Order: sequence, then structure tokens, then C-alpha cells
Amino acid sequence: MSVLCLVEHDGDDPIDASLRALSFARDLAGSAGEELAAAVVGGVSASELETLGSFGVSQAYSIEAFELDSYAPIAWARALVDLASSTPTSAVVAAGTDRGNEVMAHVGALSGLPMAANCLRATRRGETTVALSRQRWAGSLIEDAVLESTIALFTVAFDGVAPEPAPTPAAPGLEVYRPLLSEADLGVKVSDWTQLSAGISLAEARVVIGGGRGVGSAEDFGAIEELAGLLGAAVGVSRAVTSAGWRPHSQQVGQTGTRISPELYLACGISGAIQHLAGCQSAKCLVAVNTDPEAPIISRADYAVIGDLNVIIPALVTAIRQRGARAIEPPG
Repeated sequence: MSVLCLVEHDGDDPIDASLRALSFARDLAGSAGEELAAAVVGGVSASELETLGSFGVSQAYSIEAFELDSYAPIAWARALVDLASSTPTSAVVAAGTDRGNEVMAHVGALSGLPMAANCLRATRRGETTVALSRQRWAGSLIEDAVLESTIALFTVAFDGVAPEPAPTPAAPGLEVYRPLLSEADLGVKVSDWTQLSAGISLAEARVVIGGGRGVGSAEDFGAIEELAGLLGAAVGVSRAVTSAGWRPHSQQVGQTGTRISPELYLACGISGAIQHLAGCQSAKCLVAVNTDPEAPIISRADYAVIGDLNVIIPALVTAIRQRGARAIEPPG
């Protein structure tokens, strides 16, 4: 038996969220002495196969069909259902991304199997029983539960599982799987897409500089962007900012935006609504800059600076630039 993990990729590399899902799936497989398998839509490169092996994958399936040249959620789900039913599969796992959650919801609907979302860990307790922990209520509650199913379905909380390579790498086999798809399976399909912006991915950034309503206006984000550029960081914003039309929704951090888990999150002028805190709770270090010492985010921050961000951030930019200039000045 094996645990099958859907792997999303960007070019020739699995995305970070899928590496986290592989780590979750490997632990689940290990709890029952099972193998770890991976399913990738649209071909597997040699470098990607090597990465899969480093995370313990023993068998990779390349799901290929000309109809799958772009994202089609029901077709992806159909392929996973058919692959899981034709191979010895005890569980199907995907990352808790927009695509992962959508595809796995369709897998559950097509197969009639139950799915547990936003999982943190899972351990097999019997042939059809899995004990699991998962996030509920935007991560404010951790639920311990038991899932009973012949094939268990899971999505993995992006901000709750670390991407850990296997102690011993595997040398995975590679098999092409060509699903039989109907017109109904292709009723929903991406026909075109636009890259909104280049730069560092908010979901995978090691440093995020956040701006809220306290920034003042769309034009006042200059210092935030300058600081982000100096630190190699991504810019994130609160829901109030996107609602005001100051910044695009793709930069929103929170329950209805992007969940982040950077090494450092510098939140500037953000009060800290529960939905925003749910999206940044996995930051290793949270630094808040706010004029209100009673703002909710202050009580959750590792460090707090009480003051005007429009004074503090430009001063920080100046200090970083001066430090950099001194570092390259010739001696004497």
C-alpha cells in the first residue's frame, strides 16, 4: 500500500506547499509501514524526480493528457480518483493551496470518500482508521479527530507543516499515467491567465513587510516597498488596504488572503484583526509598528515599536542604506 500525494510544480520544481504536503504524507505512510507515491500533472523533469526522491517518494506518476495542458480541477480530480483506485492506495494527500483544496473537494465528490482539510499530522490506527490533528476556525483551534475511510483524503495546512527531506533519500520509479477524461470532466478549465507581478512569492518569502490602513494611502507605500527591496522581502497588506483599492488582493495576508510563514514579518500600521492574525500566525518572528499600544497585533508580536510608521520606516531605510554604504567604503 502507499500514500499518494498530489504535487503542484512551478516549472521544474515542486512548490513549497507541496514539499510540506510530501512531508505530511511521508509521516502518514511511515506510521503504517507504507510507501510514498507522488502524482504530478503535466510531466516530471529529471531534477523534479530527484527532489521527489529526496523527500522519500518511491514511485512517481506523471499524469499526462493533451486536455490537461492547463488547469482543470474536475479533470485533475478524476485522474487522481482513477489512479488511486487502480493502484494500492490507502490515502490521497494534497497541499492546502487554492488548487489543492479545490481538487481534493472534487476527489471527495467523485469518489464519495470523506476529506479532512487543513491537517497538521495524521497517524494510521487501523486498516481504515486514521487519527489526525487539523486547524479549525482560522487556526485558532486545533482539533483532534478520527477519519474512517477505505481511502482517506487530506489537505495539509500550509503554515503548520515544515518541508523536511527524508532521512534517507529514495530512487523513485517514474510511470506515465494517461487518464480517460469525459467532456463533463473538462467543463471547467483555465483558458488564460495573467501574471500579476514579478518578484518574490508572498507565500514563500522569508521576510515580509506588511502595511495596513495606518500607512495612509496607496501613494504612501513607497517606504514600505523601498524597505522590502533592501531586505529582499515581499510586500503584504491587510484586508483594509485591499478593500480600499490601495493594493491588489494578491498581496493580502490573512484568512481570505495568503497565509505566510516567514522568518520575519514586520507589520506596519496593521491593527491585527483575527482574520489577519490567522494568516501570519506561523511567522517565526513578528515585529509590529503601530501608534496604538492597545492594538491586538501588539499583544501577539514578539517585538513592538510604538510610533508613527511614516517616521520609523524611512529612518530604518536610511540606517540600512548608510550601513551598506559604510560596508563598501575603502579603508583609510
